[in-house]
Order: sequence, then C-alpha cells, then structure tokens
Amino acid sequence: MSTVFLIAGGLGLLLFGMKMMSTGLELAAGDRLQDILQRATANRFLAVIVGIIATITINSSTAVTIMTVSFVNSGLMNLTQAIGIIMGANVGTTFSGQLIAFRIDTFAPLFIFVGIIMHLFFKKRTIKNIGYIVLGFGILFFGITTMGTPLRALAETDYFRAVLETFQNPVLALLAGFVFTAVIQSSSATMGILLTLHIHGVPISFETSAFIILGMNIGTSITTVLASIPANRESKRAALFHIMFDVIGSIVFGTLIYLFPGILNWFQETWSESARQAAMFHTLYNVATLLLILPFVRQVSALMLKLVPVKESEINKAYEKKLIYLDTLDTKMMQSPAIAVLNAHLELCRMGKIANENLTLALESFFERDMDKANKTLENEEIINYLNHNIASKLVWINNMSLSNSEAEKVGKMFRSLSDIERIGDHAENIAEYTLAMKGDEFKFSDAAIDELKRLGAVTVELITKTLDVYEHQDEMGLPQIQLLEEEVDKLSAEFSENHIARLKAETCEPKGGVVFTDMIIDLERSADHAYNIAFSIVSERKESKR
Repeated sequence: MSTVFLIAGGLGLLLFGMKMMSTGLELAAGDRLQDILQRATANRFLAVIVGIIATITINSSTAVTIMTVSFVNSGLMNLTQAIGIIMGANVGTTFSGQLIAFRIDTFAPLFIFVGIIMHLFFKKRTIKNIGYIVLGFGILFFGITTMGTPLRALAETDYFRAVLETFQNPVLALLAGFVFTAVIQSSSATMGILLTLHIHGVPISFETSAFIILGMNIGTSITTVLASIPANRESKRAALFHIMFDVIGSIVFGTLIYLFPGILNWFQETWSESARQAAMFHTLYNVATLLLILPFVRQVSALMLKLVPVKESEINKAYEKKLIYLDTLDTKMMQSPAIAVLNAHLELCRMGKIANENLTLALESFFERDMDKANKTLENEEIINYLNHNIASKLVWINNMSLSNSEAEKVGKMFRSLSDIERIGDHAENIAEYTLAMKGDEFKFSDAAIDELKRLGAVTVELITKTLDVYEHQDEMGLPQIQLLEEEVDKLSAEFSENHIARLKAETCEPKGGVVFTDMIIDLERSADHAYNIAFSIVSERKESKR
C-alpha cells in the first residue's frame, strides 16, 4: 500500500510542479503573449514560428490554442493565421518533454531551495515569478524522484505486467493516451508521466510509448474544442482543425510505424536512453505532421469553411444583450490570467463600438428628426448599461486572479475606460431624448446652428472611431492624431458657443432651440473628453484625464 501512496504522491508532485511552471511562466510572460501572437500574419511560416515560440514561452499549448481561439472569435486573427499557430503550438509543447529527458532530477532539491528563496524573500514581482517557475521545476523533478523506487517495485508485480501487456495492443495504447490527456487537459503532464516510467526503468516498450503519444496528441485538442463551444463559428473551425490535425497525424504515422517497424528501430538505434527516444519521437512526429499539412493550409482553411459554414443568424452578434468574450470566464479552461485579460479587452472594445455607433445613430435621429432612430438609440443604451454592469463584475473577478504587474495595470485602466465608454453612451441617450422632445413641437434652429452641430458631431465621431482603433490595437502611434482631434473639438465648441450667443442676440435662433443647442455642444465635447481618456489609457504614464 505504501508503494501506491508514494506513486500517487510523486504523481501529484509532478502534475503540481508542471502546473506551477506553466502558471509562473504565464505570470512572467503571459501579458507579452498577446503581442507575440499578434505578430502572426497571413504568412503561414511566420504563424508556425510564432506558435512554437509562444508555447515554449509559457510551456502550455492549451493556453496558446485557447488564446488563439479568442483572437479568432474577436476577428483579430483569421483562420489561416490560427491554423499556423496551432501547428506551431503542437511542436512547441514537445519542449517540456525534451527538458525532462535530460534527467536532472538529482538537482531537484536545489531547484526547490533556490525557488522558494526567490519566491518568498524577494519583493520584486519579476523575481518572485521566476522563483515560482524554478520552484515548480524542482517540484516536478522531485515528483519524478519520489516515484522512482516504488515504480520499479510495482513493475515487478504480475498485475502491472498484465497491464503493460494489454497496452501492447496499439489501439488500446492510443486510447489510453487520449483518455488520460483529455481528463487532465495537459499533454505535457501525460508526457511527463510517460517519461518518468522510462527514466526509472519500467519495462514499457517503445512501440507502446509511441502509440500513447499519438493518442495523447489527440486528447490535448479536446480542451480547444470545449473552449470554442460558446465562441463564433470561425473559432469552431480553428478548434476543428486542431483535432483534425492531430487525428490525421495519428492515423498517418500510426499506420506507418505499424507497417514499418524499422522507423521505431531507427529511434532506438539513434538514441540509447528510452526516455530520450520517447521525447524525440514526440518532437519529430509533430514536426513531420506539420510538414505534411503546412503546404495545404489554404486548402484546409477552405475545407473548414465548408464543414462549419456561416449561418445568417450569426453574422452579427455585436448587439446581443449578453457577454460574448467573457461569458465562459468562470469555467476552468478560461482561468488563465492572460486569456481573461485579453477577453476583457475584447469585450470593452465591443462595448465601445456599440457606444460609438449609438452616438452616430442619435445624431442622425436629431438632424433627421427621426423618432424611430431615437427610440432605437434608447434600446441600444440598455445593451450598453447591461454590458457596463456585467463587464465591471467580471473585471472584479479577474482582478482577484494572480496577475502580473502589467496585467494588473491593464485591469485597473479597464475599470476607468469602462466608465468612459458608458458615459459616451449616456451622452448619445441625451441627444436621442432631445429628438423625442422635439416631437410635435416647433424648435427653430438656424441653418448655421445645424451646420455647426453637424460639423462638431462629425469631428467627435471621428475622434471616438480613431480612439477605439488605437485602444483595440494598443497603438501609441495614433495618439498625436487623437490629441489634435480633441483640441479641435474644444476649439469648435468654444467658437460655436460664442456664435450661438450672437445668434440669440440677433434673434435668429429661438431660446428654446438655443438651450438644446448648448446641451448638444456639452454632450459632444464631453464625449470627446471621454474618448481622450480611453485613448491615453494605453500609455503607462498618461496625461491628466479629461472630465
């Protein structure tokens, strides 16, 4: 019984250490992961490289593929780019197996000691995060050491030998790899366990290991499929490709190694240690699958479009009274800080676009005296209020996660930007109410007054549109233009207010209409101020906020 307890404890340490490593790496580099992924272009080769680098950076192909699905869901990445990144992630995830195969478990206590010192006794968050990574690394290898003796003892039992003989069947070995990986949602962890068996001399054949690895690759795609369920159909296509990529690879290379055992013999002749043989098979198998499918990325993309066609009812979900990017945030697979912050950013961008379009609609209702458009503006304002309340609740939830300094700063700024977007929506609502107030009543505006309001409205909408583009892409290059547009709004507001006073004195504009004119000037100017705040929130030390 003590043997089983030691194996279970060692296995727990291995899984926990791997989780600590991934969490620590994500805390250290997760906020940069978005920048890495966004460097992927329509060039399939660059997308593959980005996928490899991103996965090695945070030691989690699951996190990379889920984030890729989020990018596709937002429209920031197309399916061709996503396919390249997913293929690269499959190769990048083999890095951890190569690391374990170096067999440095002797130094596990040293890694634990150094990691705990860095994590507990240093105040700088960067050093603490690195310490967490080192600590996880040490715990992972200590788990491997802990399992060593009991695994060798277990391997001598008749029951364990019978289990190993069962897995001599390639189909059962593949199925075991698939099920175990799908349950624990980590191919790196499954690979770590398999390599531990090899490191400690458990008599598991290389052929069995090869088929377990094939099944393991399919199992890791299940998490991506689950993440795509609430997302749009483009995301579902990316998830479908992920599982198709692994299934095709497993079928092709499973058939090859079954028909031509010499392939496995080559691995055994090239590398003497069984753990290194398994690690190299994992890497080279994924590289070979990538090379097999890479030339046909565009054709595969077209196939995914046919398998998951666009539904007319799903073309535009922007105005649904629901969260789109944060609606699955409470599920286990979405609890990555980097992914949560990304989805919050996307939800804010969506709300900002709705607010801007609503302001445009409100202005149209005013100038056209269109009561239907005014009422539609008020309906949309309810969506904005709903998003404001629910995004704020999710941001509170995200703020309690283990965030890096950069992520924590982003979330803090999101609270302020959320308020600014909501206020733009309120000003649109005000303008719609002016329209409704004019129903059945003769408000007299001079042609000059209407022209001035149209000009100010056009500049304000242009400012908000450019602001949202700058905010969405976090592009500081657009800030000087935002500054100029905001100054133009201030200048025009002051100029038009003086013109209004002159018209009132000349009695070319009625006082009743003049009040609405003044209120419109205030609403547009304040909308521009809120846009300014949103735009300059992307810099670390921004200028003083407009109120």
